[in-house]
Amino acid sequence: MALVNNRVDVPVTIDQSRCIDGCRLCVDMCPLDSLAIHPETNKAYMHVDECWYCGPCAARCPTGAVEINMPYLLR
Repeated sequence: MALVNNRVDVPVTIDQSRCIDGCRLCVDMCPLDSLAIHPETNKAYMHVDECWYCGPCAARCPTGAVEINMPYLLR
């Protein structure tokens, strides 16, 4: 049996095509500071893999660019 060294699913993904340049709503709402603004693109991205899947980042995104990938998320 082969082991996978790379993680395939990440807890939070951000659709860069829908992310507003310079918008910080999801970054400011994250209690763990898992999201940050990329210095080159000026768009949000998940810079650490520590997420409670709490959802305020997705709820505050005006364009729906933030997607939480947890199948059994209890809300």
